[in-house]
Parts: sequence; C-alpha cells; structure tokens
Amino acid sequence: MDELIKDDFTGVNQGERYPNIPLRYLTASSIIGDKVHDEKDDPMGKIEDIMIDIATGKIDYIVVEFGGFLGIGVKYFAIPFNMLEVNAEKRIFVFKGKKEMIEKAPGLDLSH
Repeated sequence: MDELIKDDFTGVNQGERYPNIPLRYLTASSIIGDKVHDEKDDPMGKIEDIMIDIATGKIDYIVVEFGGFLGIGVKYFAIPFNMLEVNAEKRIFVFKGKKEMIEKAPGLDLSH
C-alpha cells in the first residue's frame, strides 16, 4: 500500500513498462479528431467533441461530424458512446449501428 501512495506523489511509474496495453485509457485530446468507420470499414466521419455526464463522470455521447466539404453540408450527431468501439490497431472508432440510422437522422445544432 505504501508503494501506491509513493507512486501517486512521485509520478514515477512503479509498475509495468506499458501499463495501458491492452488499451484501457484514452485522453480527450487523443479522441477528438479521430475517424469513425462503420463495421464494413467505410469512413463515416470524425469525432468533433465529447459529452460527459457531470453526475457520473462518464462519457455519454460522442459528437461526430459527418459528410460535407469545406464546412458545407456537414451534419453533427450525438452518438451514444456505447455504440462505438475502439479499433486500437487502426486508431479509429467503429460505429456498431446501421449507417442508414445516421443518414436519415436530422442531426444537431452544435450551438445547443
């Protein structure tokens, strides 16, 4: 127990050399901008923002930007975090739902 407390204060890794393998933690800055593909590996968009439930401290939604060119025709969707899966090898997120569900949805206004 004393080693854990010491580690918390020193910032020196007292454990394994690569404690995040297999992937367990991601920083918010490493997620924003990541690509989102469907289960067929077709590109869908990129992660624009992260929505955290303040009461639980957990990620509820990921805001994903779909479509458009140079900002024209872009749509944003709040995807429940549990509908995304990390593909650590490809460094992408995989949407575990039907792509048509997103294509038919109205999207959201980022200012709200």
